[in-house]
Amino acid sequence: MIDCSSEVEQGKRFAFGRNWQEFSQLVDEDRIAGARESIVAALGTRDLAGRSFLDIGCGSGLFSLAALQLGARVHSFDYDPDAVATTGRLRERYAPDSDWRVEQGSVLDSSLISRLGQFDIVYSWGVLHHTGALWDALDAACRLVAPGGLLYVSIYNDQGLRSRAWTHVKRTYNSSGPAARRLLVAGSRMYLRAPGHVAALLKLARSGRRPAGGQALRARGMSAEYDLIDWVGGYPFEVAAPEEVFCVGRRHGMELRHLKTCGGGLGCNEYVFASCADQDTAQTSSAVRSATAVA
Repeated sequence: MIDCSSEVEQGKRFAFGRNWQEFSQLVDEDRIAGARESIVAALGTRDLAGRSFLDIGCGSGLFSLAALQLGARVHSFDYDPDAVATTGRLRERYAPDSDWRVEQGSVLDSSLISRLGQFDIVYSWGVLHHTGALWDALDAACRLVAPGGLLYVSIYNDQGLRSRAWTHVKRTYNSSGPAARRLLVAGSRMYLRAPGHVAALLKLARSGRRPAGGQALRARGMSAEYDLIDWVGGYPFEVAAPEEVFCVGRRHGMELRHLKTCGGGLGCNEYVFASCADQDTAQTSSAVRSATAVA
């Protein structure tokens, strides 16, 4: 079985872990607070005491740490060994004696999924669409949710032809050398910022005042620069329309509790599904709905 490092060397996968490794140098209390608040906003609570939290594709470990600080018992894993190492270092820095386990693994590994068991909260933000098998990964994530638990995922929005064009950009990035990669990032930055520049000029024309200086902290405690590199290079790359994600949730007996879309444009749609407390009842209800739809 091919591993992450081999895929990166062959240009079949972006080096997500290296990007997270560099981003981790920016992690501070403000970014951790931003990550905490993003979890609170989606889940509707800041008290995760006594609840188990699984972070699929933990990246830098920032959101695992945020969940831990909200009271959860945390288990993190990532396919990329550099991400695992980065998360481990974050754990040692902020929570060395905590109930937080970190390991390497893939959500597509059925033996790992069966060994993990189930969790009160399963979290995977911007990860499942980079596995190369989005729908298998989403199914696996659903199976990891305990009865009465929550699934919190974000998945790239399907923009049709634009998504296909970005797939080509990402594939080119990973098969190119350093110079071409820098050009792709620079060109993408100009392309993506153009609408914002137009909006800023219109605002300036209306108000007659320049916007306040300073660089605000990016949502979720993230970094615009490292997010851009992740976006341009992020391959494998798949997308989904919201209705497709809803169908998977329904098939697993889950109800949508939270939805935050990117307005039909570039980026991720964010979902929180709640699992029925009685899984047998949920599966029966799902089967009845399916049979009724066929009839």
